[in-house]
Amino acid sequence: MKINAFVEDLRKKSVSELNEELVAAKKELFNLRFQNATNQLENTSRIKEVRKNIARIQTVMTEMAKAE
Repeated sequence: MKINAFVEDLRKKSVSELNEELVAAKKELFNLRFQNATNQLENTSRIKEVRKNIARIQTVMTEMAKAE
């Protein structure tokens, strides 16, 4: 999925949906780090992607908070 499409999808969601997505992304990041530590992770670039997605979600949440 392209970055702009991902951000547009985030902007259409409510704050509670964004919170759920943020929690899911943080859980995924934890699992990826655990797999990396035990040498089970094959695609290490996924960690970077998830970290950036977490930042994007938090940015959209901040934008929504400032708009209110």
